[in-house]
Amino acid sequence: MARIPLLALRNASISFGGRPTFSDISLAIGAGERVCLVGRNGSGKSTLLKALAGLIETDKGERFVQPGTSVAYMQQAPFFDASLTAGEFVAQGLPPDPEHNDRQYLIDAVLEEVEMRPDRQLINLSGGESRRLSLAQALVGEPDILLLDEPTNHLDIPAVEWLEERLLGLSAGLLIISHDRAFLKRLSRRTLWLDRGALKENDQGYGNFEEWSEGILAAEEAADARLDKRILSEAAWARQGIPARRKRNQGRLRGLASMRSERAQRVTTGEAKLGQATALAGGKLVAELEHVSKAFTDSSGTKVIAEDFSTRILRGDRVGFIGRNGAGKSTLLGIISGTIEPDSGDAKHGANLMPAIFDQLRTTLDPESTPWITLTGGGSDMVDVQGKPRHVASYLKDFLFEERQYRAKINALSGGERHRLLLAKVLAQPSNLLILDEPTNDLDIETLDLLEELLAEYQGTLLLVSHDRDFLDRLVTSIVAVEGDGVVHEYVGGYTDYLRQRRVKATPNAPVKSTSKSRAAARAEPVSKLTWKEQKELDSLPDQIAKLETEKAAIEKILADPDLAAKDNKKFQANVLRHSQIMTAMGEAEEKWLALAARAEEIAKGR
Repeated sequence: MARIPLLALRNASISFGGRPTFSDISLAIGAGERVCLVGRNGSGKSTLLKALAGLIETDKGERFVQPGTSVAYMQQAPFFDASLTAGEFVAQGLPPDPEHNDRQYLIDAVLEEVEMRPDRQLINLSGGESRRLSLAQALVGEPDILLLDEPTNHLDIPAVEWLEERLLGLSAGLLIISHDRAFLKRLSRRTLWLDRGALKENDQGYGNFEEWSEGILAAEEAADARLDKRILSEAAWARQGIPARRKRNQGRLRGLASMRSERAQRVTTGEAKLGQATALAGGKLVAELEHVSKAFTDSSGTKVIAEDFSTRILRGDRVGFIGRNGAGKSTLLGIISGTIEPDSGDAKHGANLMPAIFDQLRTTLDPESTPWITLTGGGSDMVDVQGKPRHVASYLKDFLFEERQYRAKINALSGGERHRLLLAKVLAQPSNLLILDEPTNDLDIETLDLLEELLAEYQGTLLLVSHDRDFLDRLVTSIVAVEGDGVVHEYVGGYTDYLRQRRVKATPNAPVKSTSKSRAAARAEPVSKLTWKEQKELDSLPDQIAKLETEKAAIEKILADPDLAAKDNKKFQANVLRHSQIMTAMGEAEEKWLALAARAEEIAKGR
């Protein structure tokens, strides 16, 4: 049974400077619905949210609000009046009350949730504080519809997990813009995709987005090929990248698993497994910390960052750093990179390190310069990318910049575009140590995919501070968790592995096993051959994949008819759905075959 819409746009269009942002869009949100809105930076997502909130007028179409419905909107970059306190700011989110009841308890309750005092002045707010305060203002009035624009930006992982639980417990209808894929997967039950000015809708959550969007783009590409149309520049990277990413992902997954396995041989849960640095080949050591401690003392007292922490980082390691905002992640990173001295313990650093550092505050960008000059210095059309010459236009296109932006002033770019430019600058530098402090803020999901590809191909050592759980899972070989009060532990694998190992460690009477020992034991267990079932699967999977390829080609031939959607929309939709299902089945079959083939190869080598 369809829900009664509480908030809707009908046939809405908005243009800026004669350039259409979106056209003829209709959408509705009902009570209790959980909807995510995705699309590239600059595609108009925030504009669409503002139109729904009633903050801007549409050029055409209409906005509908069910009488008596309260709508709360959290904007991506709110303005904070320095003359207000936190309590006064949050009170602005309360709906009008003709009876003038005392509602201070509502303000106090929500501020306690976000860990902020009501009398806090709105000056010198950190990114995390401003985000938590904005969320408090949106939540305080218990709205019927809640519109959230990038609610997880600058939040640490505990705060994101709190927000997930808080939103799951609401009866309000939700519409969320976010680049946090784990957040969207957990919360969304319907997906809206704003793509090239049109809105596409899927009655499933974000977890199904890749499969669904691949089917749509593949069908469009088949039609474009038949008509010999020029692929729209706005979608070129997405269309070219999707099939390539699927193939590359297999090698990336195998490579990451191999690196995690190697890391497991050197790391145990909660402490480093140290050896002699002299036993390593020259240049292999990046950093080695032995029983390091660090603390700071200020007017509020002494803050212990790390106490008796040890680790070893070798060339090619990919280490993720997590912890609450202010816990000391950047300080620990400074000790590892050699820019901060520990109070006690030994910190050794490798020779000939060439670090490239991502500054999340973007202070290294000249606002009066242009992307072209930023990358080339202004004297050439070429840019050195890891020591290899590239034409600057081609390199900027890799980072999803349009031609009109190449020579635009940096101060005219959006936050996400400046973020991409700084990443392009940092990743171009010759380096063997890449230090990225919160690189995912302000990035859309497509750019995150691109960044993952670039980092997966990086041959040096990666030190990554991030609150993006999915990003960490896809990239790092170990997690350094800065738990607070000097407690720092290292865990093999990504964020999901960290959670699992931490749960085992926290379980009363549960035997805490060394990750490295358990994995080493598993590897040492004698296996003479694949099981009968595994061998049968390995033999039959190539035929299954070939059949799927044949069916895929037949469907693409059907979808190549440019008039199919108009002539028989049901047939068109059915074939798009089947194409999407085939792509998923092929991916799963390929992954299974690769895993079995790798296992068979390992067994053969061990004989």
